[in-house]
Amino acid sequence: MIFCVGLLVFLVWQIGLTALLSEFTTLGWGLAPLVLIEGVADIFHTLAWRHCLSEPHRSLPLFRIFRIRMAGVGINYVTPAGLGGEVAKGVLLSSDHKSAGAITGVIIGKLAYVLAQLLFVSIGSIVTLWGVELPVGIWPALLIGSSILALGLSGFLLVQKYGKLGLLIRWIVARRIGGKLLQNAERHITEVDNALKQFYREHPRDLSYAVLWHILGLSIGTVQTWLFLLILSDHPSILLAAGTWFLGTWFDLLTFAIPMGIGIQEASRVIAFNAVGYGSVLGLAFGVTLRLELIFWAGFGLLCYASLLHEERMAKAISTGSTHKTFFSFLNPRERE
Repeated sequence: MIFCVGLLVFLVWQIGLTALLSEFTTLGWGLAPLVLIEGVADIFHTLAWRHCLSEPHRSLPLFRIFRIRMAGVGINYVTPAGLGGEVAKGVLLSSDHKSAGAITGVIIGKLAYVLAQLLFVSIGSIVTLWGVELPVGIWPALLIGSSILALGLSGFLLVQKYGKLGLLIRWIVARRIGGKLLQNAERHITEVDNALKQFYREHPRDLSYAVLWHILGLSIGTVQTWLFLLILSDHPSILLAAGTWFLGTWFDLLTFAIPMGIGIQEASRVIAFNAVGYGSVLGLAFGVTLRLELIFWAGFGLLCYASLLHEERMAKAISTGSTHKTFFSFLNPRERE
């Protein structure tokens, strides 16, 4: 984390704070649509996630699914590898209906999103980044990292489809190792495995639909990049905007474990903008714009999380009759005594 913050400080010092502030002065109120357009992408990502859910969670109102997903986005922003938000999404789904489907929805949803990212950057980069020169070592690192990720995702898909998440635990329990604690874990993970197999059997095309919706959501970034260049550049190009977005997303995909992507996100945009000829200042300005966008939507997500928790507490209070009792005790002072 210290290294990442140091990298960001170094970039600002090297490129120049004055030059960066000048770009934002020119950008002005144009910053607002650049931040808000991410909301459109989030709607597409919500539609994608719905395809990863089983009943009855799939039948929840779209706005509730959107809020649960955004709550996860907010928590993911401040936790390593985006794990905290996934747990939160599972817990929030379980508040509507406790079943293994809440866990499988999160697991399948994560797989669909990363698959979409990998396909998006692979196809997009092949189309737009021919002949682009990057610093020595960048291309091999991107290609090797993506190949390893692709193998991992393929294995993870097979493990899900054939219900093998709990294979090791079941093997251990079968040999009477671990006691009751491991037996309970084995029972729960077997329920998840069965739910995963049922999902892929009953919804064989839904993972593909989810990936397509996610790709549409990721494509919004190309429009965002082009709008940024339209405001700040003399020669905006949709092709170059797409190329910088594909390259930046590629870096994001392979550095997901860094909390908030501090420094790495800004550095990757400097590299991407330099590669297509737009220069370091614009690259850093775009990286900071994305940082502000992430902070805005993470804040929105945390508000969604707080509101969902409040609704859950109120629902529990009503179901137990505590709200009814509190209300009438307020009307009747003797009852309060």
